[in-house]
Amino acid sequence: MSTSTDLKEVVREKYGQAASLAQKGGTSCCGTAPSLASCCDPITSNLYDATQAGEVPAEALKASLGCGNPTALAELKPGEVVLDLGSGGGIDVILSARRVGPTGKAYGLDMTDEMLALAQENRRKSGLANVEFLRGEIENIPLPANAVDVIISNCVINLSGDKDRVLREAFRVLRPGGRFAVSDVVVRGEVPDAIRKSMELWVGCIAGALAETDYRAKLASAGFIEIDVEVTRVYGVEEATTFLAGQGLDVEAAAREADGKIVSAFIRATKPKQASCCAPDCCR
Repeated sequence: MSTSTDLKEVVREKYGQAASLAQKGGTSCCGTAPSLASCCDPITSNLYDATQAGEVPAEALKASLGCGNPTALAELKPGEVVLDLGSGGGIDVILSARRVGPTGKAYGLDMTDEMLALAQENRRKSGLANVEFLRGEIENIPLPANAVDVIISNCVINLSGDKDRVLREAFRVLRPGGRFAVSDVVVRGEVPDAIRKSMELWVGCIAGALAETDYRAKLASAGFIEIDVEVTRVYGVEEATTFLAGQGLDVEAAAREADGKIVSAFIRATKPKQASCCAPDCCR
């Protein structure tokens, strides 16, 4: 497996391509960006209904590379502060900002300059004043402890080479009683090694997917309680064939092995209301 640094550079390059394509009027999905592994239609398509699509600039929707719709499932309340880890073109940040209203706030965190530039333009077009985009990495969130009420993310945690650190950081910045509510790809059962080893499939959120049991264990280790994994999509042979194409694999055989084992899920957890420090820096 390549190093975490190598992985970040691949992710940065591919998501930068997606942002540039969206700014030119293209879309990240359905094969319009030939070198972008994450354009696989079965995972990224049909995530937002017509009402939600109408609430965001077109470029934000075109740059969406998620696997779910966390803003629809997170039950955001007016006045809450929300943080989107890996916010991309800003679609989930803008939708969240509308949910929490003018007394709340929505932060977006991303490490890709092109995506941040696109997100800032989408914020301007939206006319929302309660949106702020931050440059940084999800392993080192540039916010103080106990700063947000809800953390969302849309198929980004799988892209990290250090998921334990991401979850510890999420725990740190959440207020006591705060909610972790993310969409992600999860593995149920054994997935072929060839998929795990493909860097391109890391960018597509597949090879980096945690097993459901591992996800639960890592959340608990970070300090979270009330952990729940709700499957929102199951990918069978047909979908697996689509997102495995062009990866140098025996697609037919790999798709059969992956049948039903890769799913999109909505993952919920809570920071205890009286949380004790679980790491040297968590009380800063």
